[in-house]
Amino acid sequence: MSAFSLSNTNATAQSNTPGDITKDVVLNNPPEDGISDVSFSPTHDFLALASWDKQVRIYEVSATGESKPQAKIDHEGPVFACCWSKDGTKVVGAGADKAARMLDLQTNATTQVAEHAEPIRCARFVEVNGAAGPILVTGSWDKTVKYWDLRQHQAIANLDCQERVYTLDSRNKLLVIGTADRYINIVNLDRPGEFYKTIQSPLKWQTRVVSCFTDATGFAVGSIEGRCAIQYVEEKDASANFSFKCHRQTPPNSLNVANVYSVNAISFHPEHGTFSTAGSDGTFHFWDGNAKHRLKGYPEVGGTISATAFNRTGSIFAYAVSYDWSKGYAMNTPQTPIKLMLHPVQPDECKPRPKPAGKR
Repeated sequence: MSAFSLSNTNATAQSNTPGDITKDVVLNNPPEDGISDVSFSPTHDFLALASWDKQVRIYEVSATGESKPQAKIDHEGPVFACCWSKDGTKVVGAGADKAARMLDLQTNATTQVAEHAEPIRCARFVEVNGAAGPILVTGSWDKTVKYWDLRQHQAIANLDCQERVYTLDSRNKLLVIGTADRYINIVNLDRPGEFYKTIQSPLKWQTRVVSCFTDATGFAVGSIEGRCAIQYVEEKDASANFSFKCHRQTPPNSLNVANVYSVNAISFHPEHGTFSTAGSDGTFHFWDGNAKHRLKGYPEVGGTISATAFNRTGSIFAYAVSYDWSKGYAMNTPQTPIKLMLHPVQPDECKPRPKPAGKR
């Protein structure tokens, strides 16, 4: 059931006014092939991009959007994921070469830190009690999730999933894993070697992305059907679960027909806890999940959006305009745009909707 609504005239007018992308800044020296993942450093003004051109690139990004390449990680195949260590000193890329490789920014040394039997689709650094150093989690099309201590060559633990891993995300002690056949596995990282809970996605079609709430009480799910779901971990909060339609277009003079697009990326604002969705329709939107309200929608950006991220303060929203393979290989032509845009987030764009007077 679609639960987002626009419940008063002022809110409707504000959210229906298209957002401004005229001040968005293009990243200098972008990758030469499609961008598959985007990740900001949690401690510095650095941005990592994973690309099909077999590289992870690291850029320095100023508050005004000026950018400069700083480093890169070379892979032996397309790179599907990139992530940062919690202290911002290490960047990891993972992808089709079945390996994860880490760049230590303090030593400028690159090392292989993980391997799977099949391509690695996603990677995150996680918090595990008792660990002496950073722990990396990788999810693969070989249907496993593995934990890696960066000082060792073998995985320290693994989880066998029901199907290929398509997406995962982590926040605090929460790890959420989305696989083929719509399985979603939830892990409490106090007990990392087992599933805390397994559910079927509340959405009816293939999962594209999961993204954890900033307070780690739940997660958002995006699918290929132009829908997003808000899902809490604990049963006591189940009444707050809901889903809604997004990234759909109604052709002119076709009121009973809708073009449905994949939701490729969901990113939570680090300060406000509101979130973005972006999709194959080439648009992005900001939402207030607690108020079930769209804060702002933006016009089409000239191509599909494959990945998004907020910087550590929430003042910059990065979105990759890049082919997402939603229409097959034949549609990936030399004219397909490949660029990373930096959107300066205005104070009112991502703030939660004010609560009505008299409500807590």
